[in-house]
Amino acid sequence: MATKAYDIIKRPIITEQSMEQTEMKRYTFEVAKTANKIEIAKAVEEIFGVKVAKVNTLNMQGKMKRMGARPAGRRANWKKAMVTLTADSKTIEFFEGMV
Repeated sequence: MATKAYDIIKRPIITEQSMEQTEMKRYTFEVAKTANKIEIAKAVEEIFGVKVAKVNTLNMQGKMKRMGARPAGRRANWKKAMVTLTADSKTIEFFEGMV
C-alpha cells in the first residue's frame, strides 16, 4: 500500500521554539509513527515544493493526564520531525505569518 504525503505529515508544530528555528529554514511537524526520514523528506518536498537537506526525528512520549477524581489516563505517543531545508530552497509560506 502506497502512503500519501498527507498521511505522513500530520500537522505543523507551532511553538515559540519552533518559530525561532524558521529563520534558519528549519520546520517542525508531527508525523506518522511508522514514517522514516526518507519518507518524511519526500512528503515535505511534495507538499510544499521545497528541497530538504536534513531530517531529524524524535519519538515523543504521551503525557499522563487526569480528569478530576478519575484514575489518570494517558495521551498517545507521537513522532516529531525537524526538517532542515537547503540554503537555496524557498521557504514554506505556511509559517510566514506566524512569527
